Amino acid sequence: MPGLTDTQRLALLKLLQDQPQPSQRDLAQAMGVSLGKANYCLKALMEKGLVKFGNFRRNPDKGQYAYLLTPAGLEEKTRITMAFLRRKVAEYEALEKEIQQLRGDLENRRMQSAAQPEQQAEGHHY
Repeated sequence: MPGLTDTQRLALLKLLQDQPQPSQRDLAQAMGVSLGKANYCLKALMEKGLVKFGNFRRNPDKGQYAYLLTPAGLEEKTRITMAFLRRKVAEYEALEKEIQQLRGDLENRRMQSAAQPEQQAEGHHY
């Protein structure tokens, strides 16, 4: 969907699944976007068939409107979640490797620093 990153789309789908009756203002605030962009994003989700909007109460006197994820919306949320998880695991593994390298560098420097006084002492025989 143009204008939304996968992270933002995932956040919006999660918000709608967790709280199907938010105001667009609440959604905009939770997403950190303008009210106009929230409206645009909701319309785009509905056009893609990921979300439906309507009065889901049987009693017409109680106007309870909600945004509900469709089966395609649930599938999209799962797809984005899996991609997000893969990306975060790769980032974690890269950080873990970098931390190991930094620890190795520090250990090598400690060993070199400890060896330097001995080398200096050997070179200064009186």
